[in-house]
Amino acid sequence: MIQLPPIREPLPGIGGLRALSRGELAAADGLVAVVLTALFLALPGPAWSSHGGWPLRLALAAAMGLPLALRRTGPGAVCAVVTAASLAASASGAVREPFLALALALYQVAVTTSARRVPTPAVGVVSGGVLVLLLISGSPGGGGQDLVLRLAGLAVAGMAWVLGRAVRERRAQAARAARRVAVEAVSEERLRIARELHDIVAHHVGVIAVKAGVANHLLATHPEGVGEALRVIETASRSALTEMRQMLSVLRAGEPEPDDPDDPAGLRPAPGLAALPDLVAGATAAGLTTDLHIEGTANLPQGVQSSAYRVVQEALTNILKHAGPTHCRVELAADGRELRIAVTNTGGAADRTPGRTDHGNGHGLIGMRERVELFGGRFEAGPLPDGGFAVRARLPYRTTTGATTNVWSTE
Repeated sequence: MIQLPPIREPLPGIGGLRALSRGELAAADGLVAVVLTALFLALPGPAWSSHGGWPLRLALAAAMGLPLALRRTGPGAVCAVVTAASLAASASGAVREPFLALALALYQVAVTTSARRVPTPAVGVVSGGVLVLLLISGSPGGGGQDLVLRLAGLAVAGMAWVLGRAVRERRAQAARAARRVAVEAVSEERLRIARELHDIVAHHVGVIAVKAGVANHLLATHPEGVGEALRVIETASRSALTEMRQMLSVLRAGEPEPDDPDDPAGLRPAPGLAALPDLVAGATAAGLTTDLHIEGTANLPQGVQSSAYRVVQEALTNILKHAGPTHCRVELAADGRELRIAVTNTGGAADRTPGRTDHGNGHGLIGMRERVELFGGRFEAGPLPDGGFAVRARLPYRTTTGATTNVWSTE
């Protein structure tokens, strides 16, 4: 089973700015803590001198401001200390803005903890309503001003909590979206592997089935021809095992494949157009008379080459299964913008059998169509007016270098 990597919440930057590291964020928190402590000392409350004087004011300012330097490492404990100190400062009147530090502490708690039981929407509505009412009513004189400052501080703390919850939800949505992308990537990879395995198995097993039938037919009348059929079956079987082992190794969690004496090169990349002569040779050994013509394909991207190879392979497999030994022509031509593929056969005895002229409507044609449409190309397949069957595809592509003309034909 393919395991997805864990999703870590990023620390995004703003606009084009670089995202801060954890050390830089800790340094920023330390600076904020020192600035707030100095601010609390510089803005005394109305009754600071009658409730302990400077010692109490200094202790409360330090208890409210300095713990914020550790708010990312222990948000819950920091919030508890700051809350207790803020309530004490509000009750004693030692600090004018006692709930400013509480807003920063609550924000960090809201961002880092679940706290699903807290009615965040209600907190937002009440805090916003209090702020609006305070703005409308203006600033009263006398002792009422201290009450207004305390209510405003509590409302700001409530809005800080709401903002923290919103940030947490946004990060959670981003993490879920990233995980969905990872799951879709894994699903696409599994689908690609399934298509590759289908192409490998269908081609080689098709060749084996055809040659086994030939061997069975020749066994009684021409036993000397059985050896050639068995050699083709052996070659197709070995090729199928090698390609399947290479493909299935993708599913292993980094385990190296044991050395294979029949494959000293080890794992190889997906086959491209350079492997088409071997593919045609295998089809010829299975009984097909195949003409191969390639033109202008020197600079094709590897993905286009791999898809073109599988399209030709599946087309030849269909001919072997449904038309039997016959003549076919494989043409590939690229002009720098698109690769044109055509695989046609003139038809055989099996092709004229009712129900066998469609060359199958199963996964073979579906897989070819999906491969072509993956590149935004066009695919068509169907019987020819004079008998036989044709598979045609167009694969658009882009290349960084100019198209190099190369012409190669087995005719």
